[in-house]
Amino acid sequence: MNKNIVITGSTKGIGLEMAKKFLEAGCKVTISGRKNFMNDELLQILNKYKDKYIYVQCDVKEKENLQRLWDVSQKKWSTVDIWINNAGVNVPYKNIWETEMCYTENVINTNILGMIYGSQIAAENMLKQKKGAIYSMEGLGSNNMWQIKTILYGTTKCALTYFMIGLAKELKESGIIVGRLSPGMMLTDFITKDPEGETSEHLDNNSFKKIFNILGDKPERVAEFLVPRILNNSKNGIRIAWLTNTKIALRFISAPFNKRKII
Repeated sequence: MNKNIVITGSTKGIGLEMAKKFLEAGCKVTISGRKNFMNDELLQILNKYKDKYIYVQCDVKEKENLQRLWDVSQKKWSTVDIWINNAGVNVPYKNIWETEMCYTENVINTNILGMIYGSQIAAENMLKQKKGAIYSMEGLGSNNMWQIKTILYGTTKCALTYFMIGLAKELKESGIIVGRLSPGMMLTDFITKDPEGETSEHLDNNSFKKIFNILGDKPERVAEFLVPRILNNSKNGIRIAWLTNTKIALRFISAPFNKRKII
């Protein structure tokens, strides 16, 4: 399927895995991240997709970066068919009053402002080209579930869901598709590392590990589910969810007989 895709925050985790699946499906992909260049490991991973992808440096906290991401992608691929707001950061596993200002500002500016800026730029330009789809990545907090010491991150994802539902309504008659992606619990740096790159406290919590081994998945498996549904979707306001309530219930029922070990 020959579509042109832009994914923010796509040098690792679910963003990278989706990029690979889109490339395998025959799409052209713009990969982006905060660094000025891709490292050798990433270049090696993407080596077989030469001429099918480009890399654009983009810090989503800066609207000018996102505008450049659109402009470079459109110039390269002629159109942008699908724009995915995937870039996101977490905060240290601390109570809110213990969380330093730098982390507070970073999570809000990346997860909320970056997503809003990206959506504004994509919507404005897709209206001009008279086609396109905008998706944003949900997370803990999107369904109003809360967890102590993660409420800043959860607040940003709750806001994301509200915004995307509203954007879908604003673009209802435009022909532009707006949707949300719900990946569930994935084994990424969000789980294994803190914002400083150190081993996360989650890995010392046996109760968390038990739940994660029941409900968690590797990002490549989630991407394999999400990408074809994104490519085939024509419905505005959709929520494409990997870990549904039914799947959660089945995982818990089968847990005594299926000893999954993700972490």
